[in-house]
Amino acid sequence: MTDGGVTLPSGVRVRGRRLSAPATPVDFALVLGTGPLPAWPARRVRWPDFWVPLDRADTLDALGEALRRARGGERVEVTCRGGVGRTGTALAALAVLDGLPAEDAVGWVRAAYHPRAVETPWQRRWLRTLPTP
Repeated sequence: MTDGGVTLPSGVRVRGRRLSAPATPVDFALVLGTGPLPAWPARRVRWPDFWVPLDRADTLDALGEALRRARGGERVEVTCRGGVGRTGTALAALAVLDGLPAEDAVGWVRAAYHPRAVETPWQRRWLRTLPTP
């Protein structure tokens, strides 16, 4: 992975980035919100800026797909327009789904990815509602 890569608790790597930032292709991208899809395989999640996902079941399924692909050795990225709030929240969610306690998720993603990741109180609250493995 290039810049923006984080290592989840199980040891798999996932890249986070701003959608418009130059990037090398990956095997799968999880695109949060609107914006152009990358040239490589991608899945979009309806997730308004500064908010939480609109469809919880679809989002958990998409995060699960990204995690399965990463665990299977595929190069996976998570991306949104700004690359901080939604991307940071999704990376924190992947870490929780991968075994990190939810109460540690915000501190973990801010240390591992971006100091302003998970920008809003409702994004922090949403992380605490995730199922644990």
